[in-house]
Amino acid sequence: MKNEYIEVVKRWIAGEEVSIEALKANSDAARAAYDAAARDATHAHAAARTARAAANAYDADNTAHWVKWYEELTNEK
Repeated sequence: MKNEYIEVVKRWIAGEEVSIEALKANSDAARAAYDAAARDATHAHAAARTARAAANAYDADNTAHWVKWYEELTNEK
């Protein structure tokens, strides 16, 4: 699977005509994709930590901490 943002940059490096506007738009789109992926990874990490804490229910305070963290991070309550 090719990265569409990298492909634009590779075309530019290769000397193809790519406008400054297209490069800026590509950069903005790549940053948004990165931010979304980082957010999704952070949410997955939070869910995993919460599930792990719940599985180790020996420490209710620890479990409550991770549940609260997940809810705050994802705005899921």
